[in-house]
Amino acid sequence: MTNDLYLVRHGQTLFNRKKMISGWTDSPLTELGLEQARRAGAFLRHRGLVFDHAYTSTLTRTHVTTQAVMPGIEFEQRAGIREWFFGEYEGERISLMPQRPWGDYFAHFGGESQQEVRDRMMATLSEAMEVPASRCVLAVSHGSAIKEFHDAVLGDAADLLKPVPGNASTMHFTYKDGVFTLQEIFTQEDYARELGVEPL
Repeated sequence: MTNDLYLVRHGQTLFNRKKMISGWTDSPLTELGLEQARRAGAFLRHRGLVFDHAYTSTLTRTHVTTQAVMPGIEFEQRAGIREWFFGEYEGERISLMPQRPWGDYFAHFGGESQQEVRDRMMATLSEAMEVPASRCVLAVSHGSAIKEFHDAVLGDAADLLKPVPGNASTMHFTYKDGVFTLQEIFTQEDYARELGVEPL
């Protein structure tokens, strides 16, 4: 049986707007971020999606996003889909970060390596998809963590220099026999076009 995973990035946060590194440091959603999440939810409902299970990271910005995407939905927290931990770079300006791919760079400053992020994202989301009655699953995570999961799924076909998906974007993967396959990526522009509304 083929199951579906809809992996959503949280809405814009104050740190995103100020171009600061969040990582495991929590930052509240902005009003724009809340509207981005609501727009994502409207898009998913417009497509007739009903989720059997929902998962977030342990960081509040994913909880708030989830409730804006699907009001009232119950969700479980999973530490394995938290953002990349950037060590001493947490809370600093994004302009200080090196160019991608980062590899082991942040591990030298008390953070995680690229492989550590990929391994925990893959393990956590695979485990979620193996839960009984997981035909259609919603997971809300973070930009860099989602980017690493996406690249791990694509393998050699991944563009390591491609930017992180935008806030409240959605990646649709199928899952069968322990293997994820990327199907589609939806952005705020896609939501606006399909819903017939002005872009945010």
